[in-house]
Amino acid sequence: MKINFKGFTLLELIIVLFLITLILGLSAVFFTGFLPAAKFDATGREISAIIRHTRSLARINMESRTFMIDLDNNSYGIVGVPVKYIPQGILIKVIDPFSGEITHGKYSIVFNPAGAMTGGTMILSQGKRILQIELDPITGAVLIRGGS
Repeated sequence: MKINFKGFTLLELIIVLFLITLILGLSAVFFTGFLPAAKFDATGREISAIIRHTRSLARINMESRTFMIDLDNNSYGIVGVPVKYIPQGILIKVIDPFSGEITHGKYSIVFNPAGAMTGGTMILSQGKRILQIELDPITGAVLIRGGS
């Protein structure tokens, strides 16, 4: 009784290893380009979620609450709570209905217990991408426009 073992040749193994390396290399390039876009979209969603949370806290606790954005330090958050930071490469400015375009300093949005607020539109940009976070001063609604 004769047993034949068949295996792969060295050439076949080299071709398979080359194809695996090529696929991994291309996927790394793809995900490197995808990561900044994901951070940009996540930052916009997180800012709008914190604004909504600030409004909810004001209504639940029946006291005014303030959302603060520091344009110089690229940070934002609810006053009295640790701040969050905007990732590098993302620029932000505020269009206030009374003051116009604001690119430096601190900007606050105050929510009263009824849910109404003072505030304007925040514009995030990264390269050619633009995301607007619009605030309705009467209803307190937060609307996101743009992104990827």
